[in-house]
Order: sequence, then C-alpha cells, then structure tokens
Amino acid sequence: MRKEGMQEATQEIIKEFALFEDWEGRYEYLIEFGKKLPKIPDELRTEDKLIRGCQSQVWLYAYKKEGKIFFQADSDAIIPRGIVALMLRIYSGRFPDQIIHSDPVFLSEIGFNSFLSSARANGIEAMFRKIKQYALALKFFHESIKK
Repeated sequence: MRKEGMQEATQEIIKEFALFEDWEGRYEYLIEFGKKLPKIPDELRTEDKLIRGCQSQVWLYAYKKEGKIFFQADSDAIIPRGIVALMLRIYSGRFPDQIIHSDPVFLSEIGFNSFLSSARANGIEAMFRKIKQYALALKFFHESIKK
C-alpha cells in the first residue's frame, strides 16, 4: 500500500530528475525506471490492452482492489517503458477520483514535454488518457470485476 500521496510522489520524481544537469543523465535514469518495471504476463499482452497512439507497443492493465485502482504495464521499447513506470509510480494504488482529477504536470516540470519528439509526447498523452479511462471505467465497478 502506498504511504505517499500523488502530490508527494510527483514532487519526489521532480526532485530526482532535477539532480541531473543534462538530458543524457535524465535519459539514463528513465531507462533505469524502465528496467525495474516488472514484466507483465503474456496473457495481459493482448490487443485490447495496447495503448493506441504510442509509436511503440505499450500494454496497460488495471484492476480495482479495496477501492483503489492498480496498474500493470509493459512496453517493447525502453524509453516508453520508463515513462509508463513513472506514471505507475504516481497513479497506481490511487482512488479513481484522484486519478480522474489529476494532470501529469510532472512531465513538463522535469522537461519531458519540451525535449521529447511530438510523436513521443503524443504517446505520453495516450498513456495518461488510458490511465484516466481505466479510472473512469472502474470507478463504479465492484471489485470482483477485473476488466
């Protein structure tokens, strides 16, 4: 269970990336996040869990437990894998309304919005949109419903 709130997790990520003076260090740190993200089981690597709008294949799965939304994700590319790992650090284990009423400001605060290509930025937006869609879909579902 998460002890820190979304704001605290966001600020922690911003502080961590601020330690790096150049983009090479930030990219390496992002890649490390991606390497630490647990792989999802093959049965979750299905077409319906692919995020549309990403250049790479990114799978996202969500379920509800004790009123909170939990996510599992994976990607076939290391940068999107790192980005989705950051997003899960902030959004997984939160109540649906926390996710629904949030904005991924940490991406601009660590400079990703200005540094990444427009295609990659569109992929990040698609990831966030899918996270919110899951939160909306699971908000009123009973916890035994996992899809």
